[in-house]
Amino acid sequence: MSVLINVENLGKAFRTYPNATQRIRSWLGLPTRNVKDIWVLKNLNFQVHAGEAVGLVGENGAGKSTLLKMIAGTLAPTEGGIQLFGEVRAILELGMGFNGEFTGRENARHGLSMMGMSAEEADSLLPEVEAFAEVGDYFDRPLRTYSSGMQMRVTFAVATARRPQVLIVDEALAVGDAYFQHKSFEKIREMQRAGTTLLIVSHDRGAIQRICDRVILLEHGEISREGDPEVIMDYYNAMLANKGNQKHTVHSEELEDGRVATTSGTGEATIQSVTLHDANSGDPIEIATVGQEVELKVKLDINEHIDQLVVGYVIKDRLRQDVFGTNTHLLDQVLENPKPGQTQCYRFRFTCNLGEGSYSTSVAAHADDTHVRHNYHWKDLACTFEVVNANKKRFLGVAWIPPELIIEPNSGDTP
Repeated sequence: MSVLINVENLGKAFRTYPNATQRIRSWLGLPTRNVKDIWVLKNLNFQVHAGEAVGLVGENGAGKSTLLKMIAGTLAPTEGGIQLFGEVRAILELGMGFNGEFTGRENARHGLSMMGMSAEEADSLLPEVEAFAEVGDYFDRPLRTYSSGMQMRVTFAVATARRPQVLIVDEALAVGDAYFQHKSFEKIREMQRAGTTLLIVSHDRGAIQRICDRVILLEHGEISREGDPEVIMDYYNAMLANKGNQKHTVHSEELEDGRVATTSGTGEATIQSVTLHDANSGDPIEIATVGQEVELKVKLDINEHIDQLVVGYVIKDRLRQDVFGTNTHLLDQVLENPKPGQTQCYRFRFTCNLGEGSYSTSVAAHADDTHVRHNYHWKDLACTFEVVNANKKRFLGVAWIPPELIIEPNSGDTP
């Protein structure tokens, strides 16, 4: 598979000056004093291959947008280099390169010409851009009258009017409404299927896992991990919990089936076991049938004093996308001031309204309504099970929601 983006020993530093005089001396090539270089990216090495979709994740300030700007050519690196082997199109900032006094149509025409199109070709694509952007009469009004979402619509429509070899998308898509976000990602998927290489920054875990083949995690301007989207996103999610707490640890472990499970937490409470049972007989099971009454049993130990204990779980499909989740805070059953040395057992009983396939559960013990502030113990792939359809009519999807069908007789009225 050919390489389209090659990043070697890449670094970026922004220089700071103690005062304006030192800045001017630097411009004139004169000696300066007390000048500091703040490195936001350091020692980056990776490749992106033709047809591949790569996600970039990391906290704010990790250097994601700076990296994309250098790859797109709008920012020069301080050290190292980037080799590009194909046409690169970037959606980095809202309305980048657009003029607020020009109409959407005029900006679109200018944007298409800046992509190397002739005037005739640009004019021929304008109806397609207008139709995709769906801003109505605003397409012929000045861009300064647009909302941020409308600017995003036009920006995206222009950038994707002609399929590029490489498409770079920053978090800018997040400003759009839910409808346009869905429409945009469908367009990205369509280009991906046609062979476009993708480099995407997003905090949307579902989008990253649906689109990307590989994910790169940036920490403090360096690549800390890269690999399978599910594994990296599990690790990233665990890393964000209890950030700054020195007791908080994150571990990744390869299971017997080759999958990688992430565990994290501060250890005041630890999950001892997670098992799935038939709700009627109490027997442990590894295979459930559609519609079966089941029970998820969670045992955990209280190791230190804590003010409150919340236990929750998330059922995930084979792509490790969330299907359903809840916790004892949402169920109004928070345990206050549990005593150290206790072993608590939680039995979550529910109907297995799931479609056929492989599922896993992530289980967490924490305080508050989520695990982010006080994560005692989080465990991915804590329990895995299969669902089979033994006695229900055939259906599609991951949820069993049988309808009641009513067909009304034809009354003869014309609709």
